[in-house]
Amino acid sequence: MVPSLIENHFDLTTNPGFSPARKARLADLDDGRIGEMDEHGVTFQVVSASMPGADLLDGKDGIQLALDINNALGAAIRRHPQRLGGFAHLPMREPQAAADELERAVGELGFSGAMINGPTQGRFLDDPRFDSVLERAAALEVPIYIHPNVPPKAVYDVYYDGLPGPAGALLASGAFGWHSETAIHILRLVLTGVFERHPKLTVIVGHMGEMLPFMLGRADDILIGHGGLQRPISETIVERVYITTSGMFTTPPLQLALATFGADRIMFSIDYPFSQTEQGRVFFDAMPVSPSDRAKIAHGNADRLLKLKGTV
Repeated sequence: MVPSLIENHFDLTTNPGFSPARKARLADLDDGRIGEMDEHGVTFQVVSASMPGADLLDGKDGIQLALDINNALGAAIRRHPQRLGGFAHLPMREPQAAADELERAVGELGFSGAMINGPTQGRFLDDPRFDSVLERAAALEVPIYIHPNVPPKAVYDVYYDGLPGPAGALLASGAFGWHSETAIHILRLVLTGVFERHPKLTVIVGHMGEMLPFMLGRADDILIGHGGLQRPISETIVERVYITTSGMFTTPPLQLALATFGADRIMFSIDYPFSQTEQGRVFFDAMPVSPSDRAKIAHGNADRLLKLKGTV
C-alpha cells in the first residue's frame, strides 16, 4: 500500500493496527523492505493494499485511485523483479472497471491476482453485481485474496461498542471480528453457489484460514442438505480455497490447518509490517512438518498458484 495515495481519501488512524512506523514501512517498496527481507531470509514478497481505498470511492475517483496504487506497485516490481510481486487493488464500487483493472494489472503489470478488502457497501462477493470481477479472475486463472475490512457501523455498534479504551476497535479487527467476517464471506460464496457458477475461481484467505479450519466439521453437520448443498461444505472450501499463515505464529492453528486443508493448500505469509518478519521466520523454522511439506508451505504452493516459478 502507498499511504500518500490512500490518505487523501481514508483516515488510516482508524485502523487500530496502524502507526507512524508502520506507515513508513508500508510506503517503503525499496531498500528498507528488501533489507528486512534479506535480514531474515525472505526471498520473495507479494505486496498488496490490504486496507480500504478505492472501494470507498464511486466512479472515476475510485477507478483512478486503484490505477495509481497499482501503477506505484508495478513500478516497484519493475525495480525489484526478483524480490517483489503484487496483488491488484480494485475499484469495487465499479465492478466492470474493477474487472478491467484486474486484467490490466495481470497482463501489463505482471500481478498474480487481486486482493479485495471484505464487503463493498455492505455487499459480499456473492452479490450478483460482482460477477464480472469473479468471472474475469477465473478467466485469467488468477486468485482473489479476500482480506478483512472495517466492520459496518451497525455491526460495530451492536458487537463491539461500549468496551473500555481501544478494546472494542481491537476486538472488531485483528483480535476476532475481522476473522469471523472473512469466514462468513467464504461460507456465503459456497452457500450461494459462486464456485459452481465460476468453476475456475480460486480464493485465498489469510490468518491461518480465518477460523474456517476450526469450524468446517460443524458447518458440515449443520448445513449439509440445506441451502441446496449436495455435498459437505468442507469439500468445496478445501478444493477452492488456499490459506496463508499471515500473522498467526503459534503451532495449534497450524496443526488444525494441516489436518483440515493439508500442506498443499497452505502458504507462508508474514503480514508485514503488521506482524514482525523475525517472528514469522522463527515460527516457520520451528513448524513441526516434514521437509517436503515445509518446502510446499515456504514457496511451492505459491509458485504454483501465483505462477511465481522462475522468479526467485
